[in-house]
Amino acid sequence: MPYRLIAMDLDDTLLTDELTVSEATRQAMTAAIAQGAHLTIATGRMFDSAQKIARQVGLNVPIITYQGSLIKNLLDEEVLYERSVPVEVALELNDYCQTNSLHLQSYIDDKLYVSEDNDKIKGYAAQSKIPYTIEADFSRIVASDRQTKLLIIDEPAKLDALLPELKARFGSRVHLTKSKPNYLEFMHPEGTKGHALRFLAAHYGIPMEETIAMGDAMNDHEMVQAAGLGVAMENAVPALKEIADFVTLSNNNDGVAHVLEKFVLNA
Repeated sequence: MPYRLIAMDLDDTLLTDELTVSEATRQAMTAAIAQGAHLTIATGRMFDSAQKIARQVGLNVPIITYQGSLIKNLLDEEVLYERSVPVEVALELNDYCQTNSLHLQSYIDDKLYVSEDNDKIKGYAAQSKIPYTIEADFSRIVASDRQTKLLIIDEPAKLDALLPELKARFGSRVHLTKSKPNYLEFMHPEGTKGHALRFLAAHYGIPMEETIAMGDAMNDHEMVQAAGLGVAMENAVPALKEIADFVTLSNNNDGVAHVLEKFVLNA
């Protein structure tokens, strides 16, 4: 069958380790779009960060950001799909982080807020190429009902140790996932890449059987499972490879281009 909607994660999937898109991958994407396929990105990044890359590679469709909590048009920036973290969860998580001396970040209206300047936010902002605001009254920020995402940054082993407790504490009230070993993210229960992919497929009138999703980490789990063809990168975590229909080449070896050539351009 033809695959007409293709969603690609950004970091460690579409992007190389140098945070670039190779020329071979750009050419494959351009050819797929010319053939009538809808190509989009599905990332945990903010819209402001993700749209810069999307425009560079010639995309002009709605993109999936914040792990699936926000779908926004590139051309006019119209919001098509949006889910916010429940206020009571955000307040409870903020109290937990203060008690346990954890670094917490908040995202509201595509702006990034932190309570203090430190190495964690500096490193994050440098990678994502986005500004941030230091807000001394962080509890006021957390009380917003327009919070798209909350994120804890810490050592991978520490976050792994906290996961069981946090899952038990918040349960089904949030979607909790790791986008990188040192990033633990909290979204609305329907703020997943799987929910977003289903919404975008329905928006275009495309059956899920005609969708492809590519990723490398466990925050890609829901969309890889939901897609007609779920693809894990060669550099993906083992758990994602286990549920994928196909394992492609690594992000540094044009894995995205390989999928487009095999299943779209030469199908």
